[in-house]
Amino acid sequence: MSDAGDADVPSPPDASASGEGSVEVLGTAHVSQASVDEVHEVVDRDRPDVVAVELDEGRYRQMQGGTPDDIEAKDILSGNTVFQFLAYWMLSYVQSRLGERFDIEPGADMRAAIEAAERNGSGVALVDRDIQVTIQRFWRRLSVTEKLKMVGGLALGITDPRTVGLALGAAVGAFLGSLFAIVFAPLLGLGDVLLLGVSEPTTLQYVGAGGLGALGGAFLGVLFLPSLESAENYTGGLVNDFSIRILAGVVIGIGICLALVVTETFAGPVSAGRFENAGIYSIRATTGVVAGLGIGVVAGAALGIVLDALSGDVEDVEQVDIEEMTDGDVVAAMMEEFRQFSPRGANALIDERDAYIAHNLHQLREQGYEVLAVVGAGHKAGIERYLRNPDQLPPMESLTGTASSRRFSPLKIFGYLVMLGFLGFFFLLIMAGVRNTFLLQLFGAWFLFNGVFAFTLARLAGARWTSAGVGGAVAWLTSINPLLAPGWFVGYVELKYRPVNVRDIQTLNEIVNDTTRPIGDAVGDMFDVPLFRLIMIVAFTNIGSVIGTFLFPFVVLPWLAPEIGGVDALMNELLRGAENSLELIREVIT
Repeated sequence: MSDAGDADVPSPPDASASGEGSVEVLGTAHVSQASVDEVHEVVDRDRPDVVAVELDEGRYRQMQGGTPDDIEAKDILSGNTVFQFLAYWMLSYVQSRLGERFDIEPGADMRAAIEAAERNGSGVALVDRDIQVTIQRFWRRLSVTEKLKMVGGLALGITDPRTVGLALGAAVGAFLGSLFAIVFAPLLGLGDVLLLGVSEPTTLQYVGAGGLGALGGAFLGVLFLPSLESAENYTGGLVNDFSIRILAGVVIGIGICLALVVTETFAGPVSAGRFENAGIYSIRATTGVVAGLGIGVVAGAALGIVLDALSGDVEDVEQVDIEEMTDGDVVAAMMEEFRQFSPRGANALIDERDAYIAHNLHQLREQGYEVLAVVGAGHKAGIERYLRNPDQLPPMESLTGTASSRRFSPLKIFGYLVMLGFLGFFFLLIMAGVRNTFLLQLFGAWFLFNGVFAFTLARLAGARWTSAGVGGAVAWLTSINPLLAPGWFVGYVELKYRPVNVRDIQTLNEIVNDTTRPIGDAVGDMFDVPLFRLIMIVAFTNIGSVIGTFLFPFVVLPWLAPEIGGVDALMNELLRGAENSLELIREVIT
């Protein structure tokens, strides 16, 4: 992110002539009026050379009224923007809720320290680590379960636990149901069971026409149909423009496909056999989705009850005495609880910052300054421990820069397997001597199938035509390269037209905190926030590419297989390619 604003970064005064310095650490609660009063009192009484505050340059400039940090293209292409945004939002949301509950602006203690220092002629030192570095290192150290807990915490802030449980259960159930029906049921010999007794070819063709027409029509409605706001007004606002466009597209798509089947207008890739295959997949997928949806709703309802019981009433926070948060025993208990939640996350968010701040304070002390350090109460004990034993401070180099993830990443492994599978698939077909026209058809289908899904979901999230087109164009390549994602490229182009900055997070907090707002309106208002829309565009584009990659072998390959004699013939060609490859290797070796 770019530097924020034009506010000058403060610097300490000239070093003390005595050459002997000291550091006093004042622990505060960031949302406590009593802490604000105490900061003013201590600075006025002690009049230190330097008041050190738990801020970095970006947060200081923003606090002083500077321009908020802008997100730059390099942040999007780094690949971590979505996840760091979620972590940053979660931490900001928690502090915002506390500040609202206790009627005090978050960070008021730091603002008070700066004001008191200026009033008494003391210097101001910014001793905290860059927030972006902290968030990046924090997110890298969270496990998958811990990340899901954080995202779930944001979801619970938007709506009640029962709604979250139902929505999550329905979504997961529908996805797993379709996955089982399309992929695993045929492998387990249950494919015919999911057809519900439908086997007559003509019937399957009509069902396939309906399924393909609905899917293609939905794309048509989203991508190409013009705005139908007049129709929305005609319905009295009961159905929005987006829904009307999808419905109109589905009707048009089904009508066209049914007309092709009825008139037997088959040519090129449009054949009776392919409509029949589409009918088989449509029935299986529908059966799987309905069954999965039912099971998911039941499981989600149970999950919602559990979440509701665990979360309790959010109004219980009123019973917390915020002033007690500065008490050593209370803070120690809170820090220990966070360590139990995420030991590695606590290391990045607390321990590393303790050491980083202590490094800077020790340096000021060595320069002869009398320093008053105003920090959050949770950092006081760790900082004082390092100041008493500066030889135990870790090297400064180990506390700065972005952290590399050393843990096993299933997603990266999966990405590399997809890449190897794709390259191996084409290699075996080439070694089998499959004609070039089929290989070109196969590659063209891969390009279009991935591109359509990435392009469509980017448009669904609100991307412009140009940026969505870029995502669709590169989706085929990023699907086989785990180091790239089409959403990064879409976000890069989108930033040319949609400036965003981190202050948008404050707007998001205001939306989430408004419990009187219907959830539909809240989600719509969140999409109106540029930063949230950008993040959703990036995420949706990547999801579209993943969906296209996953469905390709189960949807497109059976569709193209008749060109070389069917799926069995395709498998035989792959085996022949493997045999030819082994024979070639044997000849080279011998």
